Amino acid sequence: MTNQNALSEPGGRSAWPDLPLKAWQDTYTTLHLWTQIVGKIRLTLTPWVNHSWHVVLYLTASGLTTSPIPYQDRTFQIDFDFIAHRLVIQASDGAVQTIPLQPCTVADFYWKIFAALRALDIEVAIWKKPNEVAHPVPFDQDREHTTYEAEYAHRCWRVLAQTDSVFKAFRARFIGKCSPVHFFWGSFDLAVTRFSGRRAPEHPGGVLNLPDWVVREAYSHEVSSCGFWPGNEAIPFPAFYAYAYPEPPGFPDAAVCPGKAFYSHDLKEFILPYDEVRQADSPDQLLLEFLQGTYEAAADLGHWDRSSLERNIFGKEPTFPKN
Repeated sequence: MTNQNALSEPGGRSAWPDLPLKAWQDTYTTLHLWTQIVGKIRLTLTPWVNHSWHVVLYLTASGLTTSPIPYQDRTFQIDFDFIAHRLVIQASDGAVQTIPLQPCTVADFYWKIFAALRALDIEVAIWKKPNEVAHPVPFDQDREHTTYEAEYAHRCWRVLAQTDSVFKAFRARFIGKCSPVHFFWGSFDLAVTRFSGRRAPEHPGGVLNLPDWVVREAYSHEVSSCGFWPGNEAIPFPAFYAYAYPEPPGFPDAAVCPGKAFYSHDLKEFILPYDEVRQADSPDQLLLEFLQGTYEAAADLGHWDRSSLERNIFGKEPTFPKN
């Protein structure tokens, strides 16, 4: 695994590129809505899986994918390609439709996708209002959000790709119930969640523009969860996060990556700014320490049965190279 800050791609790019929220906020907003359109197509046609795992997208070597979606006697998948900057819809009979990723309104993007699906003889209707955003305008009416800067879309995908690798290394240590590493388009974050195996108290709900019953089913059991997202009004910078539900007493006071991570009492999450990782001697190692530290705080304070939930295949923890 080549995970180091000095690693460069063609053009001298770092494997952990700079991603300041203010610089790409408009592109981020547009891309968030585009991924929701694609995600809702998967949601509509895929059998329900616990904790809404059936709605997510996954990282690929060039972007994000729905993975295969069943449709009658065929399957199809929709891929965002952030290298060639195109959306590819490919059916199992070999038929393909391609849409360029370039500046256009959310409404135009919506109609292009559904025209491409019809060209593939795929008929599907989705709930047109976005989820988990403050002012949800139906996709087919949104002519405000139009920005797509290819460089920043590419950078975001590269961050997600590096994060995906570390999250998978972290996930491999756990033999209890654990989510895949997956991308939630509602909140635009890459996440992985571990479960204690015990039921949790009913979640109060209250997630912005998301039905309470969906939230309660997602948090039906005790979890320790972590992820990456590009930032928002509360945390105006890209960051890694970690939380426990229910949060055990003493969790906010846990010593996790002192001097680099902090606990947000507003969000009830530990926060590790992305720039702390990006600028570290070994970015992957620092991120892994954050993931492990927040999990151990949740598991120990929450009295999880760690001996039956964890394993170490190789007899030692993985390490990542410095510069």
